[in-house]
Amino acid sequence: MFSYTVKPGFSDTDALGHINNTKLPVWFENAREPIFRIFTPELDLINWPLILAKITVNFQEQLYLDAEIEIKTYITKIGNASFTVTQQAWQNGTCAATGEATMVHYHYQSNKSVVIPDDIRKILQQHILAE
Repeated sequence: MFSYTVKPGFSDTDALGHINNTKLPVWFENAREPIFRIFTPELDLINWPLILAKITVNFQEQLYLDAEIEIKTYITKIGNASFTVTQQAWQNGTCAATGEATMVHYHYQSNKSVVIPDDIRKILQQHILAE
């Protein structure tokens, strides 16, 4: 599991006084940075090896300005060329939102997915969510 802490700012709120729903996909992506570094430690954008195929966000509770939010990030599935990242947003001991991202190991020059190498697969497996 990876953990990322967000300190919400005033501009993260909406007219109803809670965190705007557009913030979660951004925070979830920021929290996936350690996974990106498994594939490219220097975050080499010229030779970027991943593409986002799908994201979902489910809101269970409201999030507020007054407390930090912890984003917990896990791997839940590893396929040949793709893997699923599951994320949770926790505030004050409550899981307020969850999300999933399907990432594909991708070669942009050929516009094709490529098999996840065994060494990377082993590292991803270390972060599998225990049921």
